Amino acid sequence: MTVRLSRIQLALFFILLCPVNIIGLWWAVGSPLVMDPNSICRKAKRLAGKQAELCQTQPEMVSEVAKGARLGVRECQYQFRYRRWNCTSHNKYFGKILQQDIRETAFVYAITAAGVTHAVTQACSMGDLLLCGCEATRNRAPPRPASSSSSSSSPPSSPASGDGVKWEWGGCGDDVEFGYEKSKQFMDAKRRRGKSDIRTLVDLHNNEAGRLAVKLYMRTECKCHGLSGSCTLRTCWKKMPHFREVGDRLLERFNGASKVMGGNDGKTLIPVGQNIKPPDKQDLIYSDESPDFCLANRKTGSLGTRGRMCNSTAMDISGCDLLCCERGYREETVVFEENCLCRFHWCCVVQCKKCLVRKELSLCH
Repeated sequence: MTVRLSRIQLALFFILLCPVNIIGLWWAVGSPLVMDPNSICRKAKRLAGKQAELCQTQPEMVSEVAKGARLGVRECQYQFRYRRWNCTSHNKYFGKILQQDIRETAFVYAITAAGVTHAVTQACSMGDLLLCGCEATRNRAPPRPASSSSSSSSPPSSPASGDGVKWEWGGCGDDVEFGYEKSKQFMDAKRRRGKSDIRTLVDLHNNEAGRLAVKLYMRTECKCHGLSGSCTLRTCWKKMPHFREVGDRLLERFNGASKVMGGNDGKTLIPVGQNIKPPDKQDLIYSDESPDFCLANRKTGSLGTRGRMCNSTAMDISGCDLLCCERGYREETVVFEENCLCRFHWCCVVQCKKCLVRKELSLCH
């Protein structure tokens, strides 16, 4: 099967995973990504159309795209921390995962596209990008008081005291449409006219599912105005969901991902199996079965689970039986130093002592 990744996607993952001395960035634990905004464009050769235009005229936008991609990979590592494949950032193995059309790849594409949408939109709201800002609310329908059973897409109901509370849109709403469009420009592969393949269709579908996990779940925030703490007027605006919520939602879609096959026309995807409903736009899809990730295998991108910490009492995916692939595990005592007995001293110093902590770990054979 021919694998077609967009050059922007290849460059993004290259920048996220390659050594510091190659791409001119530093990456320390707990530190933000610092990079030349043009790095992606230098690595992505022969760009055309909107991608080339953005690289040439909006390098600050490219920087936000890179931040969003890193946000997505970090969330992937959090969501998969107890799984056999834990979204490792080892460049050789991660690249092999991306070359397969499996469920794990579907999640990586979706969470990365979501991360770019989230990062660009947030940069607009924070005033970090000159080309965008807060969402325009002039053409939006006036907010309506919501009942207790209504969804979060409407402003919350008025206070218990409050019949006759006035509503209006205001504040700085997140312009998710702008972030959505920029993510689409960068993350979607540009297909050749008249040609297609199942991998391209699957990738584009999962990219869109990631963006929709942000766009369709905007929440409403409001602020009361009035004398002496009264709420005679409430101003409301739209905010993106927290990115952890996006990751949780996409993990649910990962767990229920649909296997598909290509139609005869080369332009449609058909669910595999009987009595299976066609996946909707928010579902994740894949066409190949995943390896079991039990043993190290460079061909499949599996690092194996040898030496991984597991929970000897858990019965879920973090449990030693499942995570260690029934190879067994060993108990190991680790002693390490950590801050303890911390006290705040006026003003403004926190002083801590060092304590030795002994911890029992379960490690896979």
